[in-house]
Amino acid sequence: MIKKIGIGAAVVAVASLLAACSSSEETSNSPSAAPTNTAPAAIDGTGVTLTVWVDENRKPAIEAAAATFEAETGAKVETVVKNFGDIRADFIAQVPTGEGPDLTIGAHDWLGSLVTAGVVAPVDISAVADQFEPVSTAAFTYDGQTYGLPYATEAVALIANTDLVGTDAPTTWDDMIAKGKTAKGVDQPFVINVGGTTGDGYTMYPFQTSFGAPVFVQAADGSYTNEVGMGGDAGVAFATWLGANGEKGTGIISTDIDYDTNNTLFTGGKAPYTVAGPWVIQGYKDAGMKLAVYPVPSAGGQPAAPFVGVQGFYLSSQSKNALIANAFLTQYMAKPEAQMALYEADPRIPAMISVEDQVSSDPIVAGFAASAKLGVPMPSIPEMGSVWDLWNAAEVKVIQGADPAKTWNKMIDDLNAAISAS
Repeated sequence: MIKKIGIGAAVVAVASLLAACSSSEETSNSPSAAPTNTAPAAIDGTGVTLTVWVDENRKPAIEAAAATFEAETGAKVETVVKNFGDIRADFIAQVPTGEGPDLTIGAHDWLGSLVTAGVVAPVDISAVADQFEPVSTAAFTYDGQTYGLPYATEAVALIANTDLVGTDAPTTWDDMIAKGKTAKGVDQPFVINVGGTTGDGYTMYPFQTSFGAPVFVQAADGSYTNEVGMGGDAGVAFATWLGANGEKGTGIISTDIDYDTNNTLFTGGKAPYTVAGPWVIQGYKDAGMKLAVYPVPSAGGQPAAPFVGVQGFYLSSQSKNALIANAFLTQYMAKPEAQMALYEADPRIPAMISVEDQVSSDPIVAGFAASAKLGVPMPSIPEMGSVWDLWNAAEVKVIQGADPAKTWNKMIDDLNAAISAS
């Protein structure tokens, strides 16, 4: 079992590591100061080999940047192909043994478990941070420290069948429902996956945040506290709205709808609007649909902020080449051409603003990017593990007709108890 260490201890350990890297004879080829966005030729990486864990899709993009890095610094980069789904567990298991990589790709919502396990080090992206979407850098921020260089984001958005409702973006829930009801041949004005009787708080989240009910309260730097934010009047207002549009209300939101049913209804022209992520688009295009993508309309009067998932690069807390690895990230992987190569390898919304602007000439990409700009990082704190089952179950009960206020408040009480006990 991996020994868990506190956040403060992890930061102290990393600081010690960086100090050692800058002074020891073993790493005398590393830069003697914190990495900056200076000319790459200033880096002497002779004798250093960086190991980077990658998935098959992104390997060519990383190796292209690595080739330039090797030519200009004398360092070597070894890429090791891993199944993306295995990386987190393997990283936590192998880093403490000294067998892990210097760098790995990964998702930002792994961050809490990686920091708690003491296997990641802070990275200094200060020289390039303003080139990335703020939500993407916030996603890799934990307890005031930045632990990753982002490269891609994704979020759900409103998707419209323009053959049925035209190209005017609805601005509110009521506006969308009114437009949807005028569409010819539909069974319902809007459809959304609620995971059947399992629940899907992730997809429903932008409507919840439009009532001012975030799952956790965020600190000023964008990192999450463990204070539950979806209780009180705002949470009850959302639950009341959810019940009013559930199976005992308008019936627009139903536990009969799971992922596959949602897509069948939408592609079959039985509903003109849905909320989903970019992963559905190819299937919709294959069905011959004409689509438009917009930010999710507000139901509660405030902006509808979806969860944003971010992918990026982590630095191992046990790397003996931390400064060189940080330079590889900030001076090579943070170049627009490297970020574009990552996008072309796996077309997710680029986290780098200039690259995002380039690919947003595609209106579908632009729509998802606009939704993500309004979004918030999906919490990466360990407490999020206590949320999903309770939260999803409460939404299902409300949709099925349970008392909204009682059901929601009990969920909040149970969640606070679970967090306190963890």
